[in-house]
Amino acid sequence: MESTIILVIILAAAVLGKANSVALAACILLFLKLLNIDKYVFPTLQENGIFWGVVILVASILIPIANGSVKYISIRNVFTSWLGIFALLISLFTTYLSGLGMQYLTVQGHTEVMPALILGAVIAAAFLGGVPVGPMITSGMIALGLKFFHKIGL
Repeated sequence: MESTIILVIILAAAVLGKANSVALAACILLFLKLLNIDKYVFPTLQENGIFWGVVILVASILIPIANGSVKYISIRNVFTSWLGIFALLISLFTTYLSGLGMQYLTVQGHTEVMPALILGAVIAAAFLGGVPVGPMITSGMIALGLKFFHKIGL
């Protein structure tokens, strides 16, 4: 019952904050719980959900290449510009952070921070025009910060 209440609170915050993807995710989870199939679906979703979510996200980003609106010459030109090189470096860093975040949340089991990550994403979506895909990168930043603080002895 407690988990349902928390999901309803997340749903309400997401609706109020106009974080539609978070609201939809909470609705799907609540629906699965209502149908009493959560014990069958949740383990598979937890194990494979991030992978399939990333596949869909990357596929949607690659559509301009797939439909021909981005040409080879454009790709070549971007990698010879300061913006392209900067984008590459930032992408390397954020992808690294996402990997750290995934380990932090899944392998190391620090899922207790997830409500704070979701709330931050909802607030950023509502008031800063953000898109709530940041929890994985945020958790990576947390993991990186913790690594740093452990190395310097704090």
